[in-house]
Amino acid sequence: MIYQMTRMLDSMENAMKLQMQAKAEQRAEKAKQEEEAFREKLMRSASCNMELDASASAVKGTEDAVRRDQLAIMIMAGL
Repeated sequence: MIYQMTRMLDSMENAMKLQMQAKAEQRAEKAKQEEEAFREKLMRSASCNMELDASASAVKGTEDAVRRDQLAIMIMAGL
């Protein structure tokens, strides 16, 4: 009888260990997926930031060209 109780307790312990291991694996997989999603968002954010910087640079270049042209016209008109 004691042997049967010991076997039952061992069986329950093994079942609990397997459940805990399965839950730990699920948490690890979820953490990995969340990390991948975060990295993807980070990459998209960096890409958008680069696009904004390029647009700002283009606008700045256009503004500089307009000012240069205006200055050239003013110099020609003054001569």
